Amino acid sequence: MTPHSTKIGIVTVSDRASAGEYQDLSGQAIIDTLNDYLTSEWQAEYRLIPDERELIAQTLIELADESGCCLIVTTGGTGPSKRDVTPEATEAVCDRLMPGFGELMRTESLKYVPTAILSRQTAGLRGSCLIINLPGKPKAIRQCLDAVFPAVPYCIDLMDGPYLTCNEQVIKPFRPKS
Repeated sequence: MTPHSTKIGIVTVSDRASAGEYQDLSGQAIIDTLNDYLTSEWQAEYRLIPDERELIAQTLIELADESGCCLIVTTGGTGPSKRDVTPEATEAVCDRLMPGFGELMRTESLKYVPTAILSRQTAGLRGSCLIINLPGKPKAIRQCLDAVFPAVPYCIDLMDGPYLTCNEQVIKPFRPKS
């Protein structure tokens, strides 16, 4: 990583993947999608952790506060099962919530599956970091990011974060004309 590359946290929350029972395809789907989107130089700060609320919160704090990530994208733990606690951990560490992200992601996912209404993904701000919770299915990750990512670079601009540039043939970020 060069001193000027942007750090982005990628956090997969899964008991089974973190125990080695299966490969983490969801975290890789986030990395692949961001590689498709971004032309800015960036580095993934990747974590694979179990569905433990305190550990999720600690990981988000570490990535935002210590690693200096301007964006953290999580996958997993957003459903209704008892072990799905990613939104609660995210809300606990955020200064402010950004409910529009979850609303739009659910709306987009409903085009594909009627069970999207069961998803509790959310987003929020911690200091100068935007945290976005995505569902755990790799296909849903791309669908949700395609819906919300056009707003992400401008959100990061507004928090005085790094200026993210995108491959506009793939995703076109929206920045108001000044």
